[in-house]
Amino acid sequence: MTIYNYKALKDKNEVVGGKIEADDIKTARENIRKLGLIPTKVYEESEKVSAAKVKLSPLSLQELIDFTSTFQTLIQTGVPLIEGLVFLEKDAVSSRIRLLAREIRKQVIAGATFADTVAMYKEIFGNIYVGLSRAGEDSGEMEKTMGRLVELLKKQAAIKSRVIGTLIYPCFVIVLAIVVVTVMIMFVFPAFRDMFETAGAELPIFTKICIQLGDFMKLHWYVVLLAPVLIGAGIYAAFKNEVSRKIIDEFMLRVALIGDMLKYANFSNFITVMYVAYEAGIPIVDCLYLGNLTLDNWTLRNAITNSITKVQQGTHLSVALRSTKVLPSMVLFMIATGEQTGRMGEMLHQSVLYLDKELDKIIDALTRMIEPLMLLVIGGIVLFLALALYLPLFQSYQIN
Repeated sequence: MTIYNYKALKDKNEVVGGKIEADDIKTARENIRKLGLIPTKVYEESEKVSAAKVKLSPLSLQELIDFTSTFQTLIQTGVPLIEGLVFLEKDAVSSRIRLLAREIRKQVIAGATFADTVAMYKEIFGNIYVGLSRAGEDSGEMEKTMGRLVELLKKQAAIKSRVIGTLIYPCFVIVLAIVVVTVMIMFVFPAFRDMFETAGAELPIFTKICIQLGDFMKLHWYVVLLAPVLIGAGIYAAFKNEVSRKIIDEFMLRVALIGDMLKYANFSNFITVMYVAYEAGIPIVDCLYLGNLTLDNWTLRNAITNSITKVQQGTHLSVALRSTKVLPSMVLFMIATGEQTGRMGEMLHQSVLYLDKELDKIIDALTRMIEPLMLLVIGGIVLFLALALYLPLFQSYQIN
């Protein structure tokens, strides 16, 4: 008798493993089927199963949502895991999703679980996805976990869209203003230079600045082309450097409204992940760890890291989070209430609703404030250019 290791499907979607004795591999497969399982991989204990990891292109957030949503729908309707992956491999709209489904199917057939395979491609799915997938498999609630992941990913996409939408308008106005000013200085003012000089009057300081700046930009035109690239590279380097990133993150939290928007957007993701993980049966310390992975701001992430350490040492969750002095008081109150009443999941859900509502208010206020600020900026630029262009003309009329 030979001992065979096997991987099989239980109830059509749960992957299980074990050992079985049989005379040959065919008999082993028959005995596995008698156990009510569908064998996907059977091999002698001395054999080693391996499937090389293939380099895959990362998915966009929307592609990850599409993959998870389709996969969740398939397993919810009772489609076996392998068949669901085959469907995605053949019929997914995105080629990157098709390649990903193919590699996951290969790994599962080779003996890995879905969560193990997702962990192999952590750079695509992220730590949160991996942690929740493993919790779903361990608890036997893969279908519910996939549904929670879909909600979580859609929530993150919605927050990202709202924040980006708020910043698009001012960024567009600033870029447009830079282009207009550059054209005026390099091409319009030089055209009036001779007329200004023949007027005989002393040029105003505004006009001198524009003319001299235009001469410099024409002489060193490459600086004009390189400046946006260098500025972009400098900003990128500043955000990548740990020391400068800490300073920037700390400063941004102190800016009125923008700091509040960043704080509520970060904590909306943080509490949402905590809620999803808690409902999946993950221990509270691991919930905090997964939630902390969503925080983009170094100051907030460091504060929550300190609170995780306190919880591990036995401090109550609400007390540890209150010590950070960064979470909104209403959220802290709800978490404390959840601890006292045993309704932590419900209180976390209510906290998410509260944070989303407050975030919407902050974004609306920021949008209303940006519009008059942009008008002031544009008005200031127009006034400066108008004074630089027309003051010499007025002076020449007075002389004449």
